[in-house]
Amino acid sequence: MKPKAPSGEGRFAYEGLDRVIHERARLSILTSLIANSDPLTFNDLKQMCSLTDGNLSRHLRVLEKAQLVQILKGHDRNRPQTVCRITANGRKRYLEYLSTLEQVIKDAADLAKDQPGSRLLRNLNPLRA
Repeated sequence: MKPKAPSGEGRFAYEGLDRVIHERARLSILTSLIANSDPLTFNDLKQMCSLTDGNLSRHLRVLEKAQLVQILKGHDRNRPQTVCRITANGRKRYLEYLSTLEQVIKDAADLAKDQPGSRLLRNLNPLRA
């Protein structure tokens, strides 16, 4: 999904803010997975995202159902091990989501320029990739 054009009706609708990804824990999980070229273990994800076992499991199920992550169960030295990786679809949707967030920041920065008295928006700058 492309960000909505910055003019006209629905200017700030931001349809690209994917509800599946937008939740804080799921955004953390996807960011962790995309930042690492190798799959991550359940315990690594739990630590990186500061989640409990139950929270991580619940959010991974949502991401798996949306086909954003793949969950693989196996064994390492006779101990059960769960590893997770982002799918091609997950990578694509994540990058589209980031593009929309960048548009939100750009719009807010542009509005701050037009409204110099707005202290809330004064220091926002668009991200540069």
